[in-house]
Amino acid sequence: EVQLVESGGGLVQAGGSLRLSCAASGFTFDDYAIGWFRQAPGKEREGVSCISSKDGRTYYADSVKGRFTISSDNAKNTVYLQMNSLKPEDTAVYYCAAGSFAILLPITYQYWGQGTQVTVSS
Repeated sequence: EVQLVESGGGLVQAGGSLRLSCAASGFTFDDYAIGWFRQAPGKEREGVSCISSKDGRTYYADSVKGRFTISSDNAKNTVYLQMNSLKPEDTAVYYCAAGSFAILLPITYQYWGQGTQVTVSS
């Protein structure tokens, strides 16, 4: 059974940091890209960052460049999203997903986690 389990969300003040984790199981981790997406109330789901498990290439949305860092521990089948200098507009449910291509397009991802809430207070 394919599982993606996010953790690490919570409430933080603006300027603070959080680290999200995505633990994957049930599929060959090295064959997939892992992406982080977020969805705020009333808004469409948007890509935040992704990493290719094959070559480690990383990609970021312009809105998070320089503040967020994605990394992967292939031995643990886990991907992390370090989020620094958080802003109230980063408030959303954050999802991790596994897909065939390391691009920030939700429709290309086959497997999804349940999400973790991130709330940034001003």
